[in-house]
Amino acid sequence: MSPESMKHAVQKVLDCKNNKVMITDRGTMFGYQDMIVDFRGIPTMKQYASTVLDVTHSLQQPNQTAGVTGGRPDMIETIAKAGIAVGVDGIFIETHFDPANAKSDGANMLHLDYFEDLMTKLVAIRKTINQF
Repeated sequence: MSPESMKHAVQKVLDCKNNKVMITDRGTMFGYQDMIVDFRGIPTMKQYASTVLDVTHSLQQPNQTAGVTGGRPDMIETIAKAGIAVGVDGIFIETHFDPANAKSDGANMLHLDYFEDLMTKLVAIRKTINQF
């Protein structure tokens, strides 16, 4: 769905008397084998509800010739930093102590050993952004 279309999904939840709504940007299919994040959509979605960026899903590469979804874990830090910089309300990152042997989505997971360092960087960016 486009960021603008999320307005209607949020309204359906609000119409049910539930004002605890969060929506997620999970990337958009680009071509046949790549997901991308169009950061222009984050401010739009934030108009409707709290917005979370699913960093690892947005780095999936579906429909690989091997028949297994690929990924770009090398871009996790970049996408997460950019998401924080444009003001997402939260981020979602899949992590595992052994991504190569994870039962699902290992190709785009962050190794658990790198999680704390990344969170430290993201908190520092958030603190800086909140000053503006």
